Amino acid sequence: MGRGTPRALARLRKLCLELPEAHEVEAWGEPTFRVRNKLFAMYADASNHHGGGRPAVWCKAAPGNQRVMMQAAPDRFFVPPYVGPSGWIGIWLDGGADWTELSELLRDAYRLTAPKRLAARLDEARTAT
Repeated sequence: MGRGTPRALARLRKLCLELPEAHEVEAWGEPTFRVRNKLFAMYADASNHHGGGRPAVWCKAAPGNQRVMMQAAPDRFFVPPYVGPSGWIGIWLDGGADWTELSELLRDAYRLTAPKRLAARLDEARTAT
């Protein structure tokens, strides 16, 4: 892995791995985050072609959300290569990333990927606090 932004990756890793049964797997030279081995988010290091000079995360998004986010904030969101045509969204992690919003986007990506039982655990944990 390149030099990128270690602090951003550490924060991203913490947000992803606190989700029920989430785990990290290195793939394509990058940390990816999965549930039951299904990908819901991927770090894109600034120092390679995935990040294009800026650290980012790519995550699964609900149908239509990619377009809405891109129109609302093209300075924060982008269509990532490879998975973009499937509706995934890229989020830049530099320039004052909104980590509260990112946490919600990661939870949404997790819900879209996780089995219903695990997704329900995520919602149960939220209502219990």
